[in-house]
Amino acid sequence: MLNIDLIRAQFPALLQSESGRPVVFFDNPGGTQCPRVVIEAVSHYLSADNANHGGAFATSQRSDAMLADAHVAMADFLGAASPREVAFGANMTSLTFSVSRALGRWLSPGDEILVTNLDHDANVAPWLLLAEDRGAVVRRVDIHPDDCTLDVESLSSQLSSRTRIVAVGYASNAVGTVNDVRRIVELAREAGALTFIDAVQYAPHAAIDVQALGCDFLTCSAYKFFGPHVGALYGRLELLERLTAYKVRPAGDQPPDKFETGTLNHEGIAGTRAAIEYLAGLGDEVPDGASRRARILAGMHALEEHERRLCQQLLEGLARIPGLRVWGIADPARLDERVPTVSFTMDRHSPREIAEQLARAGIFVWSGHFYALSLMTRLGLEPSGGLLRVGLAHYNTTDEVDRLLSELGRL
Repeated sequence: MLNIDLIRAQFPALLQSESGRPVVFFDNPGGTQCPRVVIEAVSHYLSADNANHGGAFATSQRSDAMLADAHVAMADFLGAASPREVAFGANMTSLTFSVSRALGRWLSPGDEILVTNLDHDANVAPWLLLAEDRGAVVRRVDIHPDDCTLDVESLSSQLSSRTRIVAVGYASNAVGTVNDVRRIVELAREAGALTFIDAVQYAPHAAIDVQALGCDFLTCSAYKFFGPHVGALYGRLELLERLTAYKVRPAGDQPPDKFETGTLNHEGIAGTRAAIEYLAGLGDEVPDGASRRARILAGMHALEEHERRLCQQLLEGLARIPGLRVWGIADPARLDERVPTVSFTMDRHSPREIAEQLARAGIFVWSGHFYALSLMTRLGLEPSGGLLRVGLAHYNTTDEVDRLLSELGRL
């Protein structure tokens, strides 16, 4: 079980207050706060090891050692077989565009790509543009609008011998739905298609195991799991070795260098490594000498249990507020099918109005479409301002959830 007081003491941002009251950070799906060890890792790198790659001098060599271990740490975080299967980049969106461009060399006119109406546009727009460039066909997988879950039968029925890529999210950034990624990967593999998984919203809430999933590519962003603004890409080594990367000629042509263009955000990667170590320290009853992967799994399990309790409290409280509708899975008995990102609308109040009211009370939330454009269009919510989104993280508390519910009750 998490020691929530000890955890909160590690996050300087949580000490902020407005109008004499502590600030509540429920804006976590847009970016989490950083623990002190992450901030110190970034600061230490910039003050002691700031250098470019491949030098013969001490700061460059220390920087390269950090980069090497950061790749190992991210491989541990994702359950990858090798650090060579991990590449860092500016963000998930940039990495997705990079990989989609490389995969385009393998596509022919008439080939098909599947995207979904549940995804963030970062896992839709790159494939639309790729299809436009290569003469491919994009097919959309629909949702069940009553609970905003993916229609896997629709996905299965659209797979064919022409399907080359299936792009799907692990968890919805707008409504929290967790997709059955393992099943989707199996279906895609049976059709001979590659799978590209957006795990940005899943990574802060539960452990990822790319080998167990069997996916071909997976992306996430460190700033969503308590690190700096850095993106990470997993790709099966055999595929990364075969793909042609778009980059300058003298740079490395083997994974992971192959897909790491320009000079990386070294200080951000140092912070990302620290964020992974932070998560690996959250678990209890971990044997001495346990591997980093084992410690990560224990930490994510403890984190998940705490967030599950908070999400149940939030859903049960929202159900008691007249005129409020939760979009997505609202049944507390189905918590294993969602992450603790809960979005809703209220009668007589636009999402932006609610967000502004909560901000005045020191409670930070997001409103709008969150770049889940296809979903908002499908639900008919875009003209009215989208949704109000509350995103819980492991440093949030039951008192903070009660405070939110009290403010919403006043509305």
